[in-house]
Amino acid sequence: MSGNKKIPLRKCIATNEMKTKKEMVRIVRSKEGDVSIDVTGKKSGRGAYLSKDKEAILKAKKKNILSGHLQAKIDESIYDELLALVEEEAGAEK
Repeated sequence: MSGNKKIPLRKCIATNEMKTKKEMVRIVRSKEGDVSIDVTGKKSGRGAYLSKDKEAILKAKKKNILSGHLQAKIDESIYDELLALVEEEAGAEK
Protein backbone atom coordinates (compact mmCIF):
# COMPACT_ATOMS: atom_id res chain seq x y z
CA MET A 1 0.00 0.00 0.00
CA SER A 2 1.32 3.39 -0.91
CA GLY A 3 0.92 6.46 1.25
CA ASN A 4 -0.81 8.47 -1.45
CA LYS A 5 -3.36 10.38 0.55
CA LYS A 6 -6.15 11.88 -1.52
CA ILE A 7 -5.84 15.64 -1.39
CA PRO A 8 -9.24 17.26 -1.00
CA LEU A 9 -9.97 19.81 -3.69
CA ARG A 10 -12.37 22.71 -3.41
CA LYS A 11 -13.94 24.86 -6.11
CA CYS A 12 -13.34 28.59 -6.12
CA ILE A 13 -16.70 30.34 -6.37
CA ALA A 14 -15.19 33.20 -8.40
CA THR A 15 -13.06 31.33 -10.95
CA ASN A 16 -14.64 27.84 -10.78
CA GLU A 17 -11.14 26.36 -10.57
CA MET A 18 -10.49 23.29 -8.47
CA LYS A 19 -7.63 23.81 -6.01
CA THR A 20 -6.34 22.32 -2.79
CA LYS A 21 -7.65 23.75 0.47
CA LYS A 22 -4.21 25.28 1.09
CA GLU A 23 -4.64 27.48 -1.97
CA MET A 24 -8.06 28.64 -0.89
CA VAL A 25 -9.60 30.73 1.83
CA ARG A 26 -12.96 29.78 3.34
CA ILE A 27 -15.63 32.32 4.10
CA VAL A 28 -18.39 31.12 6.37
CA ARG A 29 -21.86 32.30 7.37
CA SER A 30 -23.00 31.19 10.80
CA LYS A 31 -26.59 30.28 11.73
CA GLU A 32 -26.92 33.81 13.12
CA GLY A 33 -26.00 35.22 9.71
CA ASP A 34 -22.55 36.49 10.67
CA VAL A 35 -20.09 36.28 7.80
CA SER A 36 -16.42 35.77 8.65
CA ILE A 37 -13.18 34.48 7.20
CA ASP A 38 -12.49 30.97 8.41
CA VAL A 39 -8.72 30.60 8.48
CA THR A 40 -8.92 27.23 10.26
CA GLY A 41 -11.43 25.81 7.76
CA LYS A 42 -13.28 24.23 10.69
CA LYS A 43 -15.98 26.74 11.62
CA SER A 44 -19.51 25.47 11.32
CA GLY A 45 -21.92 27.13 8.95
CA ARG A 46 -22.39 27.65 5.24
CA GLY A 47 -18.97 27.90 3.66
CA ALA A 48 -17.67 29.19 0.37
CA TYR A 49 -14.14 28.91 -0.98
CA LEU A 50 -12.19 31.61 -2.80
CA SER A 51 -8.76 31.29 -4.37
CA LYS A 52 -6.02 33.10 -2.47
CA ASP A 53 -5.74 35.35 -5.46
CA LYS A 54 -6.34 39.09 -5.70
CA GLU A 55 -8.12 38.76 -9.06
CA ALA A 56 -10.52 36.10 -7.74
CA ILE A 57 -11.38 38.20 -4.69
CA LEU A 58 -11.96 41.33 -6.76
CA LYS A 59 -14.12 39.36 -9.20
CA ALA A 60 -16.19 37.95 -6.33
CA LYS A 61 -16.61 41.46 -4.95
CA LYS A 62 -17.55 43.02 -8.29
CA LYS A 63 -20.08 40.35 -9.18
CA ASN A 64 -21.32 39.94 -5.60
CA ILE A 65 -20.72 36.18 -5.87
CA LEU A 66 -20.14 35.66 -2.13
CA SER A 67 -23.38 37.30 -1.17
CA GLY A 68 -25.34 35.04 -3.51
CA HIS A 69 -23.49 31.94 -2.43
CA LEU A 70 -23.82 32.51 1.30
CA GLN A 71 -27.23 34.16 1.03
CA ALA A 72 -26.08 36.97 3.27
CA LYS A 73 -25.01 40.58 2.96
CA ILE A 74 -21.22 40.73 2.68
CA ASP A 75 -19.63 43.63 4.48
CA GLU A 76 -16.99 45.63 2.60
CA SER A 77 -14.53 44.85 5.42
CA ILE A 78 -14.63 41.11 4.56
CA TYR A 79 -13.18 41.86 1.12
CA ASP A 80 -10.58 44.17 2.65
CA GLU A 81 -9.59 41.41 5.08
CA LEU A 82 -9.37 38.87 2.24
CA LEU A 83 -7.15 41.14 0.15
CA ALA A 84 -4.92 41.84 3.17
CA LEU A 85 -4.66 38.10 3.85
CA VAL A 86 -3.65 37.37 0.24
CA GLU A 87 -1.08 40.16 0.17
CA GLU A 88 0.34 39.05 3.52
CA GLU A 89 0.78 35.49 2.24
CA ALA A 90 2.30 36.68 -1.03
CA GLY A 91 4.77 38.79 0.95
CA ALA A 92 5.66 35.84 3.18
CA GLU A 93 6.50 33.64 0.17
CA LYS A 94 9.06 36.05 -1.24
